[in-house]
Amino acid sequence: MGEPQRIPMLWNARQRGVLIAFVLILCLVLLVRLASNRGYISNPQPEKPVRFDELADKLDPNVATWQELSVLPQIGEKRAKEIIAYREDYLSRNQASVTFTRAEDLLKVRGFGVAMVATVRPYLTFPSTRPATARSMPVYNDRLDGAPSHE
Repeated sequence: MGEPQRIPMLWNARQRGVLIAFVLILCLVLLVRLASNRGYISNPQPEKPVRFDELADKLDPNVATWQELSVLPQIGEKRAKEIIAYREDYLSRNQASVTFTRAEDLLKVRGFGVAMVATVRPYLTFPSTRPATARSMPVYNDRLDGAPSHE
């Protein structure tokens, strides 16, 4: 028991040298790759994406078809057709009116609840005023002053 046991070497000197060179080359490649691909992603993500204003995907439920409405999240074909049916029924009873003036008006449609309205609100747009009818639109004529005349 006088002599301590020697642990056998796993690799010889040449193998250790190759292993160290491989690890150094791998670290160098990863550092070069990190330096060349510096992409910053903010955390947390911004509320409005950078290209949010470039998107033209907001729908007006007063004029959209059921096919257009059905692609909105959680709407589907059945609810889109319910929106169209409600809109047509409302317009048949109220000739000179807009059916939906704000997102909460969708609560009157069968199958819509508060959570559903909150889900589709970012994808909808509503008219700011009543639509112009042919009678209320100004008619421009050949007057010299260029003023519209209401006929």
